[in-house]
Amino acid sequence: MEQTGLRKKLGDDLKQAMKAGDTVRRSVIRMVMSSINNAEIAKQAALEEGDILGVIARDIKQHHESIDSFKQGKRPDLVAREEAELAILQSYLPQQLTRDEIINEVRQVVAAVGAQGPGDKGRVMQQLMPRMKGRADGKVINEIVTELLGK
Repeated sequence: MEQTGLRKKLGDDLKQAMKAGDTVRRSVIRMVMSSINNAEIAKQAALEEGDILGVIARDIKQHHESIDSFKQGKRPDLVAREEAELAILQSYLPQQLTRDEIINEVRQVVAAVGAQGPGDKGRVMQQLMPRMKGRADGKVINEIVTELLGK
């Protein structure tokens, strides 16, 4: 099976972390690789680079939720661990788009599909999400599309 660039980077980083004795990095990379394998089993096909970025983005979202929960539970030890793991995960995502860049992308898609109003949001999102996967948070994209199409 051909390895994508990101999958190969994860494998190489795992080897380096094991050699260096970096247990946190090792466990995070193993967790991501496991998530990717589970997604492939569910899809019954190898994941493309964009799909792998989606898996990593989903893991990042889970870490953010865990951090919020641990802060509410007054567990700074667990918050620190989750934040360390989060930093490792974020290093595998491409540079996140700024709000202005997202707005620009949304405008291009709105023009391409000929969207007129809120009723066309589904068509816009369907075109936009694959282009933005791993590069921007879905909630932010959704908010911007809603703004630009008018409520």
